[in-house]
Amino acid sequence: MATNVILDFEKPIFDLESKISEMRNISDDIDISSEIEVLEKKVEQLRAEIYRNLTRWQRVQIARHPQRPITLDYITNCFTDFIELHGDRTFRDDPAIIGGIANLGGEPVMVLGHQKGRDTKSNVYRNFGMANPEGYRKALRLFKIAEKFGRPIINFLDTPGAYPGLEAEERGQAEAIARNLLEMSKLKVPIIVVIIGEGASGGAIGIGVGDRILMLENAWYSVISPESCSSILWRSWDFKEQAAEALQLTSFDLKAHNLIDEIIYEPIGGAHRNPQEMFRIMSEVLSKEVSELSKTKEMDLIKNRREKFYKMGVWIEE
Repeated sequence: MATNVILDFEKPIFDLESKISEMRNISDDIDISSEIEVLEKKVEQLRAEIYRNLTRWQRVQIARHPQRPITLDYITNCFTDFIELHGDRTFRDDPAIIGGIANLGGEPVMVLGHQKGRDTKSNVYRNFGMANPEGYRKALRLFKIAEKFGRPIINFLDTPGAYPGLEAEERGQAEAIARNLLEMSKLKVPIIVVIIGEGASGGAIGIGVGDRILMLENAWYSVISPESCSSILWRSWDFKEQAAEALQLTSFDLKAHNLIDEIIYEPIGGAHRNPQEMFRIMSEVLSKEVSELSKTKEMDLIKNRREKFYKMGVWIEE
């Protein structure tokens, strides 16, 4: 896992922490414990202040942080008895989407999501979390298995988009995503969707239809990335910050527009600062959602799920 990755707006915090570390190294000779304590309090105050006032672009940066927990981290730490299921039974296994059967607090579930890498080699293997059609068809195969055995489905979204390569289009990328949207809208088991990092375009929505749409505090979810939006509107990536503001892609924006159901708040500093606490929070939230949705009748699940998405993008002309 990457270490010591400091974002621009985190530098004041890092500078203070470095100073505290230096002071601890000389504390054996001089008693400066009171000064260290003052600085530690200042660090906590500064961190809280910075993370309370993040811009949309800064949240995008946090969502992409190389140390941020990814799908397999959540599967490993929030679930037990995970058995990965491979392949779409048509073309091949797509490592950009990982999934299988598992237990969540004793409840059998089907869990899957986009999987990125941690370094260049693993990112190339995982195609940077950009799924091919066979990835979405593998996901659909797992959805059908979950429906057959009555297992709730939990999907983690974290992708810069579906793979846009020629071979992906030749194998029916658009059809695979569209098919998933149709089939997920009528599955007879609960579906919980969690945006944990990047949620970009059709690549995200391809496994993003659910009864409950949850989103981590510092994730983003949009039809297009800020850089691509900037490139289209201004012919340059230099206006990505303005694009992020215009897109309103943060969890708070989407909650205000009723496009997600709940925001999952992260430890101060982001999920990467305290991943174990993030896993604890995620486990509690998912267990609660599965418990509540499991009480809903099958036909009510389908009806409510469809109505949720029918309401999106509706307006009234006067």
